[in-house]
This record gives sequence, structure tokens and C-alpha cells, in this order.
Amino acid sequence: MNYYPFILGKIKEVTDRISPEDFDNFINFIIKAPRIYIIGAGRSGLVARAFGMRLVHLKKKVFIVGETITPAMRKGDALIAVSGSGKTTWVVETAKASKTLGGKVAAITWDPNSELARLADTVVLIRSEAIPRGVTGYTTRELMGIPLPPLGSLFEISTLIFFEACVLVLMNRLGIEEEEMRKIHANL
Repeated sequence: MNYYPFILGKIKEVTDRISPEDFDNFINFIIKAPRIYIIGAGRSGLVARAFGMRLVHLKKKVFIVGETITPAMRKGDALIAVSGSGKTTWVVETAKASKTLGGKVAAITWDPNSELARLADTVVLIRSEAIPRGVTGYTTRELMGIPLPPLGSLFEISTLIFFEACVLVLMNRLGIEEEEMRKIHANL
């Protein structure tokens, strides 16, 4: 079976369901933030870091939570927290700490009822988990006609696409051309 069209179709289904209002709120969240901190664990963390790099290219001050050179958060700074489940302990505890410090939190998650979503000032729902409760195992899902990329990768892929769409809008809103971004791109 050729899975490319299937996976691309699933990504389109997920990204088409992202609320335009959530998208706009997230763009405004980024524009208003004096400094942005990024957190995510595992693959979600890799996607979050990739977006952080794009924000640097867009001349935003960005830090990755957990790096030794990350400075203290100040009141009014922003945290972008990426967790599909919205339950990842390190991500949720960092969001709590950010709120305590007077920071703003944007949650990127599939679960609107998660602890992370409840803590956040801005939530973007990447509704990528459509597996009925009680259905376990990739083969079982496939036999039932609900195959999905395994281990939640649809969330990370769809989040990456969402972030790239954000970059295009931010380029326009901030008046930054690709040539300017290229000058900031890593060269070491």
C-alpha cells in the first residue's frame, strides 16, 4: 500500500480543523511577547525547537527551556508549550512555573481538557488523536478502518505544518523578507 496519500490526507484533515481564531490568537501572542521560551518533550520538543529557530530568524528573542544558557523568565515573557496529551509532566510543571513568574502560556495540544490547556492563556488545538477509547494496538486500529501513523506522530507532523504556516503569516505581519531571515540563519 502507498501510504503517502493516506498520511498527507490525515495531515490535511488535522490542519483543516485548526481554528482560525486559535491561529490568529497564537500569532498575536507571539507578536506581543517580549521574549519567548519554548518547551516540549521528545518529538514534540524537536518540532518546538524547529519553530523556535524560525522565530529567531524572525528577530524574536527565543530561549529553549532546559538549555544551560537560558536566562530567567521575567513577568510578561511568553512560554510556548507543546504536548499532544497536555499531560507531559515536565511541560505542565514548566507552564505552572511560568504562570507563577507572571509569564503568559500558549499550549499546543490535542486535548482541550488537559491540564496544560487549562493553564494556558492561548490554546491551539491540533486535533490529531481520533482513536476511540479502548481501541489499542496499531493492527487493531487498521482492521477497524482507523489506521493512524503510530505513536502520535500525526500530532508532531501536523504541529510542524501549523508552525510553518505561522512563520509565513509572521513574515508578513512583521515585514521580514526571506533574505533578512537568511542573514540570521545558523552559519557555524
